[in-house]
Amino acid sequence: MNAPQAPASPASASPVVPVQPPAGNPKRRKALTALASVVVVAGLGWAAYEYLVASHYESTDNAYVQGNVIQITPQIGGTVVALMADDTDFVKAGQPLVQLDPADARVALDQAEAALAQAVRQARTQYANNGALSAQIALRNAEVSKANSDIARAADDLARRQSLAGNGAVSKEELNHAQTQLANARSALAAAQAGVVAAREQLASNQALTDGMAIEQNPGVLVAAAKVREAYLASSRTALTAPVDGYVAKRTVQLGQRVAAGMPLMSVIPLNQVWVDANFKEVQLRHIRIGQPVTLVADLYGKKVDYHGTVAGLGVGTGAAFSLLPAQNATGNWIKVVQRVPVRIALDAKQLVEHPLRVGLSMDAEVDVSNQDGKALADAPRDAAQAHTQAFAARDDAANEDVRRVIAANSGKGAKTGSAAQASRPVDGDTALPH
Repeated sequence: MNAPQAPASPASASPVVPVQPPAGNPKRRKALTALASVVVVAGLGWAAYEYLVASHYESTDNAYVQGNVIQITPQIGGTVVALMADDTDFVKAGQPLVQLDPADARVALDQAEAALAQAVRQARTQYANNGALSAQIALRNAEVSKANSDIARAADDLARRQSLAGNGAVSKEELNHAQTQLANARSALAAAQAGVVAAREQLASNQALTDGMAIEQNPGVLVAAAKVREAYLASSRTALTAPVDGYVAKRTVQLGQRVAAGMPLMSVIPLNQVWVDANFKEVQLRHIRIGQPVTLVADLYGKKVDYHGTVAGLGVGTGAAFSLLPAQNATGNWIKVVQRVPVRIALDAKQLVEHPLRVGLSMDAEVDVSNQDGKALADAPRDAAQAHTQAFAARDDAANEDVRRVIAANSGKGAKTGSAAQASRPVDGDTALPH
């Protein structure tokens, strides 16, 4: 067995050397320092951009092109006999779009014109009766004078016979005849005087219908003339015309279809009058004002085309408030949803000509809210019509011309006749087109 070894003495053990930490990597420290500097500078730059630039703009991609969709609806019922426009066609104001069968309207116009002609001739008769009644009064006055002469002669004869009756020169029978003649003469005077009164009353009654007015202002003629205008307008409305310049869309009417008044047949959209409804969040509205400039980009053209517009107005309610089924936040569980309010943006008409838009296209809108001088809501009414058309004004003029033609033809004042008289009337194939 080996004997146990004695422990080594401390003097014979090797000395313990303390471990020193490795020296730092200068490249790594520089990289971290540079990265930290970049982060700090980027944060400061972002903060400066947010404060100096981004805070002056409000943007949204929830924006869409809107426009006036003008429905073409008939004012009278009828059967479609012609279609003069189709989807995507460009039409001018006053251009015919749909033609209805004009037969019934033309018959009604003929009847109204005949009634007006009769009313004019009746009015002429009333004016002519004034002269006849004046002559009747003169005749009655002459009868009164004759009756007075007969009374004077009968009274003289009676007095002469009464003076001779005492001598027996005149018989009683002859005296009675003289008295009867005097009584008859007095009765004739009373009848003549009553005839004068009756003739004067008839003249006054007839003058009440004619004094102070021409034939055109006679009440009966005015009523008949109104009927002619009504029939003429109904006849002209058998042709449906475009109220404005625009493009045809949503044509649903077909040839031979029986349509009723107010039935939508097609739409006309004036693409030169479109605007943009940008739906901003409610938290974005605090700095948006009317008149602020807006930059817009359409998905149709991309960022190569920038549209420049202005804020024309802010909606008075959120989209949810005017929806068909508005939210009922007072019932059941409730989750807050950020609401959006439509902001109307007017576009530059020149840009719309160069780069036309369509209704419903998507847009990106950015509003410059730096200028806060404008108002959030309009506070004054419009001083002019928002939109108007003169496409139907000629119909009223043509109706009045037709009335004047009929009156002139029956009043004996150099009326137009033949083809000249018919020129102002609507004809087949052009029933509602005023000339």
